[in-house]
Amino acid sequence: MEFFYTYKSIETALPLVDVENAKFAILGIPFDGTTSYKPGARFGPTLIRQGTVNLESYILDYDIDLAELNIADIGDLEVVAGNPLQTVKMGIETIRELKEANPNVIPIILGGEHSMTYAPVKALMPKSYVVFDAHLDLRDEYESNPWNHACVARRISELGVEIAEFGIRSGIREEVEYAKEKGITWVHAREYSVERFKEVVKDLPEPVYVSIDIDAFDLSMVPSTGTPEAGGLRFWEVIEALEWLVKNKRIVGFDIMEVAGMEIGDVTALTGAKLLFYFIGMMEKFGKP
Repeated sequence: MEFFYTYKSIETALPLVDVENAKFAILGIPFDGTTSYKPGARFGPTLIRQGTVNLESYILDYDIDLAELNIADIGDLEVVAGNPLQTVKMGIETIRELKEANPNVIPIILGGEHSMTYAPVKALMPKSYVVFDAHLDLRDEYESNPWNHACVARRISELGVEIAEFGIRSGIREEVEYAKEKGITWVHAREYSVERFKEVVKDLPEPVYVSIDIDAFDLSMVPSTGTPEAGGLRFWEVIEALEWLVKNKRIVGFDIMEVAGMEIGDVTALTGAKLLFYFIGMMEKFGKP
């Protein structure tokens, strides 16, 4: 099946199936038009896919071989350079097309800057949004743009979706005040633990959309990202939290955003690729229908 706003790009190192037969479908959104520090997230989807060639398809932890699963890759979204709102609109339409073609498929978005997460959330309309991020992203606007990457959680909150944020270590006073006013729970990276994660998310309504801004991890692991921050999370403590979430909540979509870089084998992209494989594996092993 062809989609109106997508084009073929490098594929993951996995045997792929048609969308109609897929349980998971990957879509890249190679946009970084509002990046405010380090550019390059437009290359994230390609770099993550290429990074999968370095990985074994068999996940030791789950006794799951991804090569045996029904996974589709619908390519990358055509973007409008410098225009996040128009690109988001095209993303919404594409994800709705995807769900019309296969209502049971789980979309997995590879980015691309975090502003693009609005597209799958708007298309899927989950009850809750769980995000790992270094930044609150609750600004009403940044650099005179309400669709800047620093505003994505604010725009999602305006949809009436409940929000919980983890790994936070950057924000401004107005964002903290907005979070308090709207009942948005956020957990500082210094206070993060898997147990704290469980406490926050256990009462969130289903279904849930999960977003990983790669800068949630410590910058020693992910130097190639738009706004890297010291003092971040470790890989396994995020994986353990995601496993609990997948076991206990119905997940309708997932993304890995803000992977940037300029060369094959970039450490940030390899972290994103590993995260992609683990998410698919845990969804197959533990996911709620």
